[in-house]
Amino acid sequence: MREIVINGVYRHFKGNYYIVKNLAIDAESDAEVVVYKALYDDGKMFVRNKDNFLSEVDHEKYPEASQKFRFQLQQAPKIHPFLK
Repeated sequence: MREIVINGVYRHFKGNYYIVKNLAIDAESDAEVVVYKALYDDGKMFVRNKDNFLSEVDHEKYPEASQKFRFQLQQAPKIHPFLK
């Protein structure tokens, strides 16, 4: 099974990059969620269900998608302002 790497940089299948800040538990559903920050624009923070974060791309819905998974771990850029 794939694991989440804290402080890992992930590429979304639509092209943007994000850094995973932490894992958390949704207070209402007890579901595990991923807390991640955009590495573009103003660096918004997001949360997403862990299972969804680790899921495969629906290639019937997105036939042009080149990667297998919704988010794929990448090598971190050497210098990036959001990584500080």
